[in-house]
Amino acid sequence: MTGSETGVRQETVRLTQYAHGGGCACKIPPGELEEIVAGLTPAGGGVGRAGDLLVGLDTGDDAAVVRMPGGPGAPAVVTTADFFTPVVDDPYDWGRIAAANALSDVYAMGGTPLVAVNLLCWPRDLLPFDLAREVLRGGLDVATAAGCAVAGGHSVDDPEPKYGMAVTGTADPARLLRNDAGRPGTPLSLTKPLGLGVLNNRHKTTGEVFPQAVETMAALNRDASRAALAAGAVCATDVTGFGLLGHLYKLARASGVTAVVDPAAVPFLDGAWDAARAGHISGGTRRNLEWVAPHTDFGRTDELTRLLLADAQTSGGLLVAGEVPGAPVIGELVAAGPHRLVVGGRG
Repeated sequence: MTGSETGVRQETVRLTQYAHGGGCACKIPPGELEEIVAGLTPAGGGVGRAGDLLVGLDTGDDAAVVRMPGGPGAPAVVTTADFFTPVVDDPYDWGRIAAANALSDVYAMGGTPLVAVNLLCWPRDLLPFDLAREVLRGGLDVATAAGCAVAGGHSVDDPEPKYGMAVTGTADPARLLRNDAGRPGTPLSLTKPLGLGVLNNRHKTTGEVFPQAVETMAALNRDASRAALAAGAVCATDVTGFGLLGHLYKLARASGVTAVVDPAAVPFLDGAWDAARAGHISGGTRRNLEWVAPHTDFGRTDELTRLLLADAQTSGGLLVAGEVPGAPVIGELVAAGPHRLVVGGRG
Protein backbone atom coordinates (compact mmCIF):
# COMPACT_ATOMS: atom_id res chain seq x y z
CA MET A 1 0.00 0.00 0.00
CA THR A 2 1.35 3.43 -0.91
CA GLY A 3 0.86 6.67 0.98
CA SER A 4 -1.62 7.91 -1.61
CA GLU A 5 -3.82 4.89 -0.89
CA THR A 6 -4.15 5.86 2.77
CA GLY A 7 -5.89 9.15 2.13
CA VAL A 8 -2.79 11.34 2.46
CA ARG A 9 -2.82 13.64 -0.55
CA GLN A 10 0.88 13.25 -1.22
CA GLU A 11 0.40 14.16 -4.88
CA THR A 12 0.10 17.80 -3.77
CA VAL A 13 3.55 17.66 -2.15
CA ARG A 14 6.60 16.47 -4.06
CA LEU A 15 9.01 15.53 -1.29
CA THR A 16 11.94 15.20 -3.67
CA GLN A 17 11.71 18.92 -4.43
CA TYR A 18 12.63 19.71 -0.81
CA ALA A 19 16.02 18.00 -1.09
CA HIS A 20 19.22 18.97 -2.90
CA GLY A 21 19.81 15.29 -3.73
CA GLY A 22 17.90 12.05 -3.45
CA GLY A 23 18.53 8.95 -1.37
CA CYS A 24 22.07 7.59 -1.13
CA ALA A 25 23.16 9.91 -3.94
CA CYS A 26 23.32 12.67 -1.29
CA LYS A 27 26.22 10.93 0.48
CA ILE A 28 29.48 12.78 0.94
CA PRO A 29 31.69 11.68 -2.01
CA PRO A 30 33.78 8.60 -1.16
CA GLY A 31 37.16 10.23 -1.68
CA GLU A 32 36.28 13.16 0.58
CA LEU A 33 34.80 10.84 3.21
CA GLU A 34 37.97 8.77 3.37
CA GLU A 35 40.02 11.90 3.99
CA ILE A 36 37.68 12.88 6.84
CA VAL A 37 37.87 9.55 8.70
CA ALA A 38 41.55 8.84 7.99
CA GLY A 39 43.41 8.13 11.22
CA LEU A 40 40.28 7.77 13.35
CA THR A 41 40.94 4.12 14.23
CA PRO A 42 40.25 3.57 17.96
CA ALA A 43 43.23 3.52 20.29
CA GLY A 44 44.26 0.18 21.74
CA GLY A 45 43.44 -1.82 18.64
CA GLY A 46 39.71 -1.69 19.17
CA VAL A 47 39.71 -3.67 22.41
CA GLY A 48 37.35 -2.29 25.03
CA ARG A 49 35.92 -3.39 28.35
CA ALA A 50 32.60 -4.28 26.73
CA GLY A 51 34.06 -6.50 24.02
CA ASP A 52 36.40 -6.76 21.06
CA LEU A 53 35.90 -4.66 17.94
CA LEU A 54 35.90 -7.15 15.07
CA VAL A 55 34.98 -4.73 12.27
CA GLY A 56 35.56 -0.99 12.52
CA LEU A 57 36.76 1.86 10.33
CA ASP A 58 39.76 0.13 8.82
CA THR A 59 38.17 -1.20 5.61
CA GLY A 60 35.07 0.99 5.41
CA ASP A 61 32.74 -1.99 5.86
CA ASP A 62 28.96 -1.71 6.06
CA ALA A 63 28.56 -1.83 9.86
CA ALA A 64 30.57 -2.07 13.06
CA VAL A 65 30.81 -5.49 14.71
CA VAL A 66 31.76 -6.09 18.35
CA ARG A 67 32.27 -9.50 19.99
CA MET A 68 30.57 -9.54 23.36
CA PRO A 69 32.26 -11.00 26.47
CA GLY A 70 31.69 -14.67 27.18
CA GLY A 71 34.31 -16.64 25.34
CA PRO A 72 34.48 -18.09 21.82
CA GLY A 73 30.76 -18.85 21.67
CA ALA A 74 29.67 -15.32 22.52
CA PRO A 75 27.60 -13.57 19.84
CA ALA A 76 28.68 -10.45 18.01
CA VAL A 77 26.69 -7.22 18.02
CA VAL A 78 26.27 -5.45 14.68
CA THR A 79 25.45 -1.75 14.71
CA THR A 80 24.88 0.84 11.99
CA ALA A 81 23.02 4.04 11.13
CA ASP A 82 21.76 5.22 7.75
CA PHE A 83 19.47 8.06 6.70
CA PHE A 84 18.96 10.23 3.65
CA THR A 85 16.85 12.83 1.87
CA PRO A 86 13.65 11.85 -0.01
CA VAL A 87 14.30 9.52 -2.92
CA VAL A 88 10.63 9.35 -3.97
CA ASP A 89 7.66 11.68 -3.52
CA ASP A 90 5.38 9.19 -1.76
CA PRO A 91 6.12 9.51 1.99
CA TYR A 92 5.14 5.93 2.86
CA ASP A 93 7.38 4.53 0.13
CA TRP A 94 10.24 6.76 1.22
CA GLY A 95 9.88 5.34 4.74
CA ARG A 96 9.91 1.78 3.44
CA ILE A 97 12.96 2.39 1.29
CA ALA A 98 14.94 4.15 4.01
CA ALA A 99 14.23 1.39 6.51
CA ALA A 100 15.18 -1.38 4.07
CA ASN A 101 18.37 0.51 3.29
CA ALA A 102 19.34 0.85 6.97
CA LEU A 103 18.56 -2.80 7.72
CA SER A 104 20.65 -3.82 4.71
CA ASP A 105 23.89 -2.86 6.47
CA VAL A 106 23.23 -5.57 9.07
CA TYR A 107 22.34 -8.13 6.40
CA ALA A 108 25.49 -7.19 4.48
CA MET A 109 27.54 -8.29 7.50
CA GLY A 110 25.68 -11.62 7.74
CA GLY A 111 23.69 -10.44 10.75
CA THR A 112 20.08 -10.36 11.91
CA PRO A 113 18.55 -6.99 12.92
CA LEU A 114 16.97 -6.91 16.37
CA VAL A 115 16.01 -3.34 17.19
CA ALA A 116 16.01 0.01 15.41
CA VAL A 117 15.40 3.62 16.36
CA ASN A 118 14.09 6.25 13.95
CA LEU A 119 16.20 9.19 12.79
CA LEU A 120 13.95 11.98 11.50
CA CYS A 121 14.78 15.49 10.31
CA TRP A 122 11.72 17.52 9.37
CA PRO A 123 11.06 21.09 8.15
CA ARG A 124 8.12 21.62 10.51
CA ASP A 125 7.22 25.03 9.05
CA LEU A 126 7.20 23.74 5.46
CA LEU A 127 5.75 20.22 5.48
CA PRO A 128 2.75 18.87 7.43
CA PHE A 129 3.34 16.30 10.12
CA ASP A 130 0.85 13.88 8.57
CA LEU A 131 3.46 13.30 5.88
CA ALA A 132 6.10 12.62 8.54
CA ARG A 133 3.73 10.11 10.10
CA GLU A 134 3.45 8.30 6.77
CA VAL A 135 7.24 8.17 6.50
CA LEU A 136 7.48 6.64 9.96
CA ARG A 137 4.67 4.21 9.18
CA GLY A 138 6.52 2.99 6.10
CA GLY A 139 9.67 2.44 8.13
CA LEU A 140 7.75 0.60 10.83
CA ASP A 141 6.08 -1.72 8.36
CA VAL A 142 9.37 -2.77 6.76
CA ALA A 143 11.11 -3.23 10.11
CA THR A 144 8.18 -5.32 11.33
CA ALA A 145 8.38 -7.49 8.23
CA ALA A 146 12.07 -7.99 9.03
CA GLY A 147 11.26 -9.06 12.59
CA CYS A 148 13.03 -5.97 13.92
CA ALA A 149 11.51 -3.96 16.75
CA VAL A 150 11.29 -0.17 16.41
CA ALA A 151 11.73 1.57 19.76
CA GLY A 152 11.36 5.32 19.43
CA GLY A 153 14.11 7.45 17.96
CA HIS A 154 15.21 11.04 17.59
CA SER A 155 13.80 13.99 15.63
CA VAL A 156 15.23 17.36 14.62
CA ASP A 157 13.69 20.48 13.07
CA ASP A 158 15.67 20.74 9.84
CA PRO A 159 15.25 22.80 6.62
CA GLU A 160 15.60 19.60 4.58
CA PRO A 161 13.66 16.36 5.27
CA LYS A 162 15.75 13.29 6.09
CA TYR A 163 14.82 9.89 7.43
CA GLY A 164 16.48 6.62 8.33
CA MET A 165 17.29 4.34 11.22
CA ALA A 166 20.02 3.30 13.61
CA VAL A 167 19.92 -0.49 13.72
CA THR A 168 21.40 -3.03 16.11
CA GLY A 169 21.59 -6.73 15.33
CA THR A 170 23.52 -9.88 16.12
CA ALA A 171 25.76 -12.20 14.12
CA ASP A 172 27.89 -15.27 14.55
CA PRO A 173 31.45 -13.87 14.74
CA ALA A 174 32.72 -16.99 12.98
CA ARG A 175 30.31 -16.50 10.04
CA LEU A 176 30.54 -12.81 9.19
CA LEU A 177 30.31 -11.38 5.69
CA ARG A 178 33.20 -8.92 5.46
CA ASN A 179 34.50 -6.75 2.65
CA ASP A 180 38.12 -7.75 3.32
CA ALA A 181 37.70 -11.52 2.98
CA GLY A 182 37.61 -11.84 -0.82
CA ARG A 183 39.97 -14.39 -2.37
CA PRO A 184 41.16 -14.94 -5.97
CA GLY A 185 39.14 -17.42 -7.98
CA THR A 186 35.81 -16.45 -6.37
CA PRO A 187 32.84 -15.47 -8.56
CA LEU A 188 30.90 -12.27 -7.88
CA SER A 189 27.11 -12.34 -7.55
CA LEU A 190 24.75 -9.34 -7.50
CA THR A 191 21.33 -9.81 -5.88
CA LYS A 192 19.45 -6.72 -7.16
CA PRO A 193 19.58 -5.03 -10.57
CA LEU A 194 21.24 -1.66 -11.09
CA GLY A 195 19.64 1.52 -12.41
CA LEU A 196 18.00 2.84 -9.27
CA GLY A 197 19.94 6.08 -9.38
CA VAL A 198 19.02 7.11 -12.90
CA LEU A 199 15.36 6.15 -12.39
CA ASN A 200 15.19 8.07 -9.11
CA ASN A 201 16.80 11.09 -10.74
CA ARG A 202 14.27 10.93 -13.57
CA HIS A 203 11.47 10.70 -10.99
CA LYS A 204 12.82 13.77 -9.19
CA THR A 205 13.05 15.72 -12.46
CA THR A 206 9.82 14.69 -14.17
CA GLY A 207 7.52 13.28 -11.50
CA GLU A 208 7.25 9.96 -13.35
CA VAL A 209 6.78 7.01 -10.98
CA PHE A 210 8.75 3.79 -11.50
CA PRO A 211 7.11 1.01 -9.45
CA GLN A 212 9.86 -1.46 -10.37
CA ALA A 213 12.42 0.83 -8.75
CA VAL A 214 10.29 1.43 -5.63
CA GLU A 215 9.71 -2.25 -4.99
CA THR A 216 13.36 -3.09 -5.60
CA MET A 217 14.48 -0.48 -3.07
CA ALA A 218 11.87 -1.51 -0.48
CA ALA A 219 12.80 -5.20 -0.73
CA LEU A 220 14.82 -6.58 2.17
CA ASN A 221 18.25 -8.14 1.62
CA ARG A 222 17.44 -10.72 4.30
CA ASP A 223 16.98 -13.72 2.00
CA ALA A 224 20.07 -12.82 -0.03
CA SER A 225 22.15 -12.62 3.15
CA ARG A 226 20.89 -15.99 4.38
CA ALA A 227 21.51 -17.56 0.98
CA ALA A 228 25.06 -16.18 0.90
CA LEU A 229 25.83 -17.61 4.34
CA ALA A 230 24.25 -20.96 3.42
CA ALA A 231 26.47 -21.07 0.32
CA GLY A 232 29.55 -20.58 2.49
CA ALA A 233 30.31 -17.00 1.48
CA VAL A 234 32.55 -14.97 3.79
CA CYS A 235 32.84 -11.75 1.75
CA ALA A 236 30.10 -9.33 0.76
CA THR A 237 28.96 -5.71 0.78
CA ASP A 238 25.80 -3.92 -0.24
CA VAL A 239 25.59 -1.62 -3.24
CA THR A 240 24.36 1.85 -2.30
CA GLY A 241 25.54 5.41 -2.81
CA PHE A 242 29.03 4.67 -4.14
CA GLY A 243 27.63 2.53 -6.96
CA LEU A 244 28.62 -0.98 -8.00
CA LEU A 245 32.11 0.11 -9.02
CA GLY A 246 32.69 2.15 -5.87
CA HIS A 247 31.67 -0.60 -3.47
CA LEU A 248 33.49 -3.24 -5.51
CA TYR A 249 36.63 -1.11 -5.48
CA LYS A 250 36.46 -0.91 -1.67
CA LEU A 251 36.00 -4.69 -1.47
CA ALA A 252 38.87 -5.44 -3.85
CA ARG A 253 41.19 -2.97 -2.12
CA ALA A 254 40.37 -4.32 1.35
CA SER A 255 40.84 -7.92 0.19
CA GLY A 256 44.06 -7.27 -1.72
CA VAL A 257 42.67 -8.60 -5.02
CA THR A 258 41.52 -7.38 -8.43
CA ALA A 259 37.84 -7.56 -9.37
CA VAL A 260 36.83 -8.28 -12.97
CA VAL A 261 33.34 -7.24 -14.10
CA ASP A 262 31.51 -8.37 -17.22
CA PRO A 263 29.13 -5.49 -18.08
CA ALA A 264 27.01 -7.78 -20.27
CA ALA A 265 26.24 -9.94 -17.22
CA VAL A 266 25.14 -7.06 -14.97
CA PRO A 267 21.32 -6.85 -14.58
CA PHE A 268 19.56 -3.50 -14.99
CA LEU A 269 16.02 -2.39 -14.17
CA ASP A 270 13.61 -1.73 -17.01
CA GLY A 271 13.96 1.87 -18.10
CA ALA A 272 17.42 2.39 -16.64
CA TRP A 273 19.23 2.66 -19.99
CA ASP A 274 16.56 5.02 -21.37
CA ALA A 275 16.87 7.23 -18.30
CA ALA A 276 20.65 7.29 -18.64
CA ARG A 277 20.48 8.13 -22.35
CA ALA A 278 18.09 10.96 -21.51
CA GLY A 279 20.75 12.45 -19.23
CA HIS A 280 19.34 11.61 -15.77
CA ILE A 281 22.79 11.08 -14.26
CA SER A 282 23.27 12.38 -10.72
CA GLY A 283 26.29 14.33 -9.56
CA GLY A 284 26.95 11.55 -7.07
CA THR A 285 27.26 9.03 -9.91
CA ARG A 286 29.76 11.19 -11.75
CA ARG A 287 31.81 11.60 -8.56
CA ASN A 288 31.76 7.82 -8.07
CA LEU A 289 33.16 7.28 -11.53
CA GLU A 290 35.80 9.95 -11.04
CA TRP A 291 36.88 8.25 -7.79
CA VAL A 292 37.35 4.76 -9.21
CA ALA A 293 38.66 5.71 -12.66
CA PRO A 294 42.38 5.92 -11.65
CA HIS A 295 42.12 2.38 -10.26
CA THR A 296 40.18 0.84 -13.14
CA ASP A 297 41.03 -0.66 -16.51
CA PHE A 298 37.91 0.10 -18.55
CA GLY A 299 39.25 -1.31 -21.81
CA ARG A 300 36.76 -0.41 -24.54
CA THR A 301 33.81 0.13 -22.21
CA ASP A 302 31.82 3.17 -23.38
CA GLU A 303 31.10 6.17 -21.17
CA LEU A 304 27.39 5.47 -20.66
CA THR A 305 28.10 1.93 -19.46
CA ARG A 306 30.76 3.26 -17.10
CA LEU A 307 28.28 5.73 -15.64
CA LEU A 308 25.61 3.07 -15.14
CA LEU A 309 28.09 0.79 -13.40
CA ALA A 310 28.92 3.73 -11.10
CA ASP A 311 25.25 4.72 -10.71
CA ALA A 312 24.53 5.83 -7.13
CA GLN A 313 22.09 3.22 -5.83
CA THR A 314 19.68 3.55 -2.95
CA SER A 315 18.90 0.34 -1.03
CA GLY A 316 20.58 -1.79 -3.67
CA GLY A 317 21.39 -5.48 -3.48
CA LEU A 318 24.22 -7.47 -1.99
CA LEU A 319 27.45 -7.92 -3.89
CA VAL A 320 28.69 -11.33 -2.78
CA ALA A 321 32.01 -13.05 -3.37
CA GLY A 322 30.48 -16.42 -4.12
CA GLU A 323 27.56 -17.88 -6.00
CA VAL A 324 24.11 -17.07 -4.61
CA PRO A 325 21.21 -19.16 -5.95
CA GLY A 326 19.04 -17.07 -8.27
CA ALA A 327 21.51 -14.17 -8.51
CA PRO A 328 23.53 -13.53 -11.67
CA VAL A 329 27.30 -13.92 -11.61
CA ILE A 330 28.71 -10.64 -12.90
CA GLY A 331 32.44 -11.27 -12.64
CA GLU A 332 35.15 -12.72 -10.46
CA LEU A 333 37.96 -11.91 -8.08
CA VAL A 334 41.48 -12.61 -9.37
CA ALA A 335 45.01 -12.14 -8.09
CA ALA A 336 45.95 -8.51 -7.64
CA GLY A 337 47.09 -6.82 -10.85
CA PRO A 338 48.01 -3.27 -11.88
CA HIS A 339 44.36 -2.17 -11.39
CA ARG A 340 41.89 -2.96 -8.60
CA LEU A 341 39.02 -3.12 -11.11
CA VAL A 342 38.90 -4.47 -14.66
CA VAL A 343 35.71 -3.84 -16.64
CA GLY A 344 35.03 -5.86 -19.76
CA GLY A 345 37.20 -8.88 -19.01
CA ARG A 346 40.94 -9.52 -18.93
CA GLY A 347 43.14 -9.59 -21.99
